[in-house]
Amino acid sequence: MFNIVLHQPEIPPNTGNIIRLCANTGAKLHLIHPLGFVMSKKNLERAALDYGESAEVIHHKNFEAFLSDTQTRKYFAVSTKGESLMSDNIFEPDDYLMFGSETKGLPKECLIHNSCKGTIRIPMADGSRSLNLSNSVAILLYHALGQNDFTELS
Repeated sequence: MFNIVLHQPEIPPNTGNIIRLCANTGAKLHLIHPLGFVMSKKNLERAALDYGESAEVIHHKNFEAFLSDTQTRKYFAVSTKGESLMSDNIFEPDDYLMFGSETKGLPKECLIHNSCKGTIRIPMADGSRSLNLSNSVAILLYHALGQNDFTELS
């Protein structure tokens, strides 16, 4: 089971879409606070529908708490500044895939921390700035699941 980590997400519908994605793939969702919105049914219901109860969502007070709560397990940082393409990496169940906020991306401390296995990027056309957060999570999660023969999915 993969772990999706959102560092201070700002847009409720993106987080709602990712909750739904996690519920449908068995991935755990880690939210690093502060969030840019109030985590409420009203803010998330359109995107998450009724999947919120099926997804495991774990809240962390801040980045340091995330490292402590997960016993500083290694994570991949996903950024447009990534050193390698997602296809150049091998992903294993229980890996942590960390994504930054919609407007700021991941802070430098997350990119250079010694728990970071590497900074990876999703390929895009030259001149493109970024993909939508929920789309990026879906692309990378399904890539990782495919590398593992979609174990536990039908």
